Amino acid sequence: MPVMHAAPLSPATIRVAVVEDDLNFQAALDRALNATPDMALTGKAVTRAQGLALLQGAPADVLLVDLGLPDGSGIDVIQAATRLWPQCAIMVSTTFGDETHVMRSIEAGAAGYLLKDSDPVEIAEEIRSLMAGGSPISPIIARQVLRRFRSAPAAGTPADSGPEAPAPKPPDDAPASLSPREREVLNYITKGFTVDEIAGLMQVSHYTVQSFVRRIYSKLKVKSKAEAIYEARHQGILPA
Repeated sequence: MPVMHAAPLSPATIRVAVVEDDLNFQAALDRALNATPDMALTGKAVTRAQGLALLQGAPADVLLVDLGLPDGSGIDVIQAATRLWPQCAIMVSTTFGDETHVMRSIEAGAAGYLLKDSDPVEIAEEIRSLMAGGSPISPIIARQVLRRFRSAPAAGTPADSGPEAPAPKPPDDAPASLSPREREVLNYITKGFTVDEIAGLMQVSHYTVQSFVRRIYSKLKVKSKAEAIYEARHQGILPA
């Protein structure tokens, strides 16, 4: 059965769940996370079935997934996590470094991809990077991804049919498309709540709220709360 963390945690704690069948590696991760004051291992699973069952519980902020599980592929867990834990950042930790596994994981929803030659203590730092909006990728994996995109043919019409028509761009004055959770965060910001207060109200970590704020700023093309509120009102996202 999957293991869940039952003790109450601070809203500032990064909640990490792990789907990993290598018990030695899992134990090393557990020690590394327990030694990191702002992180906690809140769920553990060692099989694909247990990983899917884990997703029925309270969501984590970060999900580490091994791909080679004894009863199937960790990619199935990644795909399910993107549906059931949509705000969770997913990172692969595996021995598979081939292009097929890399691209399938990214397409399934993984935002990071680390090989198991990474030290568990370093993985804790990569988790922090992931929560800050980064996409930690082992160097050899990054080279594969770059090589894949460099060698991929350009999408569009055949070369002898003339230049490719540019994709239509939305009008400059089109309102930004914010998700319901992003709108919820924006409403709290408008009411003057701090990041920690919003985290408490939404029952998520403050890192998750910061992630929402970054997305809101990016979509509204602003750099501050005041600008976000003004632009959202200007676009009709918030009442004037």
